[in-house]
Amino acid sequence: MDTIINGLAPALWVDKYADALYAFTIVRISDREIAKDIVQDTFLNAWKARESYTGKASEKNWLYAICKNKIIDHYRKGASNIVNVAAREENEYFDEAEHWTPDTKPGDWGLDYTQPVEKKEFYTVLEKCKTKLKEIQQTVFVMKYLDDLDSEEICKVLDLKPSYYWVLIHRAKLHLRTCLEKNWVNVQ
Repeated sequence: MDTIINGLAPALWVDKYADALYAFTIVRISDREIAKDIVQDTFLNAWKARESYTGKASEKNWLYAICKNKIIDHYRKGASNIVNVAAREENEYFDEAEHWTPDTKPGDWGLDYTQPVEKKEFYTVLEKCKTKLKEIQQTVFVMKYLDDLDSEEICKVLDLKPSYYWVLIHRAKLHLRTCLEKNWVNVQ
């Protein structure tokens, strides 16, 4: 018989939630070993905090909140290193006058947006493209568009100046657009 502690069933957590928490984490981290560690840390922290569980959120939502905080902790730990590396990068898309270079000027995708898009194929290509971003760009992009954090919170977590945040998010979008154009749009 499974033991219920304060409304929780810790003995069932791995069977019930491990795969879903891993799927949630791997999309945000893109490193299998780190994602596994985060899920393990989620269960460990939940076990340690089981007595303080109030039942205001479901067991599942409570575990997801712990996992999300573990992901943010991971971002924080790596932030200073990836910010320093990114600060040295050259901008491939703009010239000295901050105009598009001829080779990187965005093209028209020529897609008919009224027709259904092959979502599964698109998201598969997007995920592959996302892993090709610089780590800081990927982190900022994931925090903004997958974790739905606002720019202020992202800047605080990663210790970024707002202007640098906007450069990173802009570059991430540019790189993703280029990758999607090469691997999905122009292949259609």
